[in-house]
Amino acid sequence: MEAKITQLFDSVVTSFFNGAGDQLPWSSSDSIRECEREVTDAINDWCDDNVRSESIMRLSWALVHSIKPPDVQRGIAMLQASLSKNNSPSQKREKCYLLAVGYYRSGDYSRSRHILDQSLQIEPHWRQALSLKKALEDQITKDGVIGIGITATAVGLLAGIIAALTPNN
Repeated sequence: MEAKITQLFDSVVTSFFNGAGDQLPWSSSDSIRECEREVTDAINDWCDDNVRSESIMRLSWALVHSIKPPDVQRGIAMLQASLSKNNSPSQKREKCYLLAVGYYRSGDYSRSRHILDQSLQIEPHWRQALSLKKALEDQITKDGVIGIGITATAVGLLAGIIAALTPNN
């Protein structure tokens, strides 16, 4: 019985700290290079604005879904710059969502939530954005619990040190 309880506890603790992770896809360096080539070709071939814009969006998607932080930061910068342009509601929704993914991947959860809310104002029932919102809220909760645990451990250690240093009468 004790072994089953220990196994269950280990399983819960392991899944909490390792988590199933978010369900967001990851992009590879190869897919980023391919998207960069596509953008370069669209610019060099004087393609129309729609083709160029779609190529840049694919590159932005690949960058914010990268496992490499510099790629994610580059994707965030591209999306921030493109948000200031005149966008249709669906373009703004998509760019806000991708920007929220970038902030989520870089650990800036409050900014990710703020930008994601802008996307959900445009399309409140968008399942992709709602899924990111759930992952974001789970991560914030997880970080809060870990922070409380670290604080409690520090207080306990401090109390133990004080007790050890206090002379007994």
